[in-house]
Amino acid sequence: MKFLVKFIVISFFFMSCKNEKKEEVIVDKNKPMNILFIAVDDLRPELNFYGANHILSPNLDNLAGESLVFNKAYCNVPVCGASRASLLTGTRPTRHRFVDYKTRADTDVPHAISLPKLLRQNGYTTISNGKIYHHNDDDSLAWDRRWFPKGNIRNYQLKKNIKENGEANLAMGGASAFEMAEVNDTAYFDGKIAQKGITDLRKLKDKNHPFFLALGFMKPHLPFNAPKKYWDLYDRNKILLPESYVQPETTPKQAFNNFGELRNYGNIPRKGKISDDLAKELIHGYYACVSYVDAQIGLVLDELKRLELDDDTIVVLWGDHGWNLGDHKLWCKHTTFETALRAPLIIKVPGKTKGEKTESITEYIDIYPTLAELTGVAMPNTVAGKSFVPLIEGQQLEKDWAVSKFKDAVTLIKGDLFYTEWTKDDGIAYARMLFDHKTDPLELDNLAEKPEYQEKVKALALELREKWGSDFLINDKPEKTKP
Repeated sequence: MKFLVKFIVISFFFMSCKNEKKEEVIVDKNKPMNILFIAVDDLRPELNFYGANHILSPNLDNLAGESLVFNKAYCNVPVCGASRASLLTGTRPTRHRFVDYKTRADTDVPHAISLPKLLRQNGYTTISNGKIYHHNDDDSLAWDRRWFPKGNIRNYQLKKNIKENGEANLAMGGASAFEMAEVNDTAYFDGKIAQKGITDLRKLKDKNHPFFLALGFMKPHLPFNAPKKYWDLYDRNKILLPESYVQPETTPKQAFNNFGELRNYGNIPRKGKISDDLAKELIHGYYACVSYVDAQIGLVLDELKRLELDDDTIVVLWGDHGWNLGDHKLWCKHTTFETALRAPLIIKVPGKTKGEKTESITEYIDIYPTLAELTGVAMPNTVAGKSFVPLIEGQQLEKDWAVSKFKDAVTLIKGDLFYTEWTKDDGIAYARMLFDHKTDPLELDNLAEKPEYQEKVKALALELREKWGSDFLINDKPEKTKP
């Protein structure tokens, strides 16, 4: 009986999101394109359209089938606040710029004109719903309207998981790292964000101005809270620990951390090993949240089509960084392994994209100049990224590399090579690692200290410094004044 119920649920899940065939799109080139800008917190590219057949993500799969899918898209900083500030301003991180989750764009780069501000200056209606910047009031002049759902930021529904002393934002003192509640989709923030997006689309339909509607969904960020029906889509007995569930001795110790973000939760050990059973429960919760947010995004995309706005709207969907789900026995982001740096990125451009996939290396700072070019808006000189419109046009990019950074670690991604150095303020390296994804896609064999790779390491070290930005070592961090 349970199997039958699950089969019916899964079947309905797919059938309700079935992609209908469409006639060839005719785009009015004289009409400014709208932009639906969808950010998903902590979403890693473990999705069905990336080949993860165990994941139920039919709505994202359908969107991917109408988009250009980036197989090698990399965030510039693997932590939410810094990644978002970097992406939205098109500027690179430095030693002291875009450092952690608390980053504010209007503090770190007050001189930069952000993407939403640029579009607003050029006649776009700009709306921020949910989590776009880490701080809802960051870059406030960029938006016509900003909205964030009210309630406990960790969005618990069960009383046993709600912390009563006002510190639930810290997820400490007993709050659980996951929740499976018998509630409707709109009980959680993402359901509310989807409904707010739908309401805004209806209001924007008949306006005379193009729009930039940004929807920042919260899941699958911790805690892994989702309605029970999404947990029921997965059988925990079939969930496997990652193949890279190991920490090789050849990997620098600096590459590993204690994943403090997860440790803060009351049902997670403060230190030491995560048991296999708990690890699988966490993975189960993450999968449930992915399917939950997929369903919410599907509602918005369905409404976009119902309103006949889909042929006039560019859709961009991105995760702010990758996420370790037991890979290298790590959890969360905050590392420079590919699992933390590689993130999902898809862009649908009406009349131009039809489900193609690209292996070209792309950085998140490239999104800003791409959207500026697609909308015909002149770009400010503060933007460091390079437009990937040639890929959308079926051409190749000259640029074949990316640079990502987290605290002391800076990574050059070039072809199949991942080269990381941990550097001091003066740029001198004190640890390093090199992986060749052609032979070692799981990043288990550090080549950086092997004698036969020393010439390659020297060349990569030089190239890293050429590409990490001319202001990378400049200490432009405001000094704290003494009281």
